[in-house]
Amino acid sequence: MADLARLSLNQATTERWSVAEAVEGCVRHDIRSIGLWRHKVQETGLKESARLVRDAGLHVSSLCRGGMFPAATATERKLRIQDNFMAVTECAELGADCLVLVVGAAVEVPLPSARQMVSDGLAALVPHAKKHGVRLGLEPLHPMFAAERCVLNTIDQALEMAAPYSPEEVGLILDTFHIWWDPRVYEQIESASGRIFGLHVSDWLVPLPDILMGRGIMGDGVIDNRSIREAIDRTGYRGPIEVEVFNQTVWDSPGTEVLDVIVERFSSRV
Repeated sequence: MADLARLSLNQATTERWSVAEAVEGCVRHDIRSIGLWRHKVQETGLKESARLVRDAGLHVSSLCRGGMFPAATATERKLRIQDNFMAVTECAELGADCLVLVVGAAVEVPLPSARQMVSDGLAALVPHAKKHGVRLGLEPLHPMFAAERCVLNTIDQALEMAAPYSPEEVGLILDTFHIWWDPRVYEQIESASGRIFGLHVSDWLVPLPDILMGRGIMGDGVIDNRSIREAIDRTGYRGPIEVEVFNQTVWDSPGTEVLDVIVERFSSRV
């Protein structure tokens, strides 16, 4: 089983909670790390959010999200890069392990062109991130998101995008919801050794109730989270493991009860 000390609450799992409430929940459940979301940080204020996690002694495992580089016009692409520059600054202030990049897609842009826009956006962002001591984590998403959310859909694609940069600058965020289906997943995980910046876990419900909001808590679906975690451990990654569940029923449940289940399932399923 995974060491409970590695458990991190991704703030999306308790979406109704503010930063202060999420921090309090982590402390109450002896969860030592938290993955923050930018819109929640902005609601609370950057400096106040940083103070809250610092005073609670929490480790910030990631800030989500940057990316979303492809767009139909040059003006919009420039604005998105500027927003990523802001995200880097926020990440540095929070002392997060990395900035998660959901790289984006655009229905008006052909897939090859969108991937080139991601490459161009990353090239513009890396020097700024390096200056601020921020690592960038590319997150490949399931192919069903290729049209409008993420044009990187396998670990191999993300590794190819990261290859021009050092492993200290650009790495990968591996989310079991997005990679479990791939027949080469374990081979690709091995190839990613040295570039894994984070691991996210949840479950794939059957039938899948919704593409975006249909994730389950580990043990409610078909993903073998433990085997994937063990494969990632074999690459040398020993960092936090974020539980990230997008599910309206979970969001509508009392956060304390959700964390009770997460702690138990992390022990028994991860």
